[in-house]
Amino acid sequence: MAEHRSILLVEDDPDHEALTIRALKKSNIVNDVAIARDGEEAVNMLLGPNPIKPQVILLDLKLPKLDGLEVLRRLRENDATRTLPVVILTSSDEERDVMRSYSLGVNSYIRKPVNFTDFAEATRQLGMYWLVLNECPPKA
Repeated sequence: MAEHRSILLVEDDPDHEALTIRALKKSNIVNDVAIARDGEEAVNMLLGPNPIKPQVILLDLKLPKLDGLEVLRRLRENDATRTLPVVILTSSDEERDVMRSYSLGVNSYIRKPVNFTDFAEATRQLGMYWLVLNECPPKA
């Protein structure tokens, strides 16, 4: 997988995964998308023996094995992943989740819109900002 401007989607719900991929394609965002279906898989993909370096990580909070907050904590503790842009993309709007995410160093917190049209628009804006407009730190 080409790592330049790639996306890591960390999502355990197959329906949400499919919706996200569909929304990206609908917005003409054709970047490579790697999928991790639980928190442990995400950590292994980013910190394992052959780590990927995506342009942005779209991270759900409610994941099996390791939840999204634990994934975020581990990424921010590691020099190799500390500066990777992480966007929480979740159905949770609980204030404690928002506060904890920002205290752990998330770059953005987005609540998944319920209907597809709003979700597609949010995804389009996410893609435009993180993949086109945002200037990421140089990759080591």
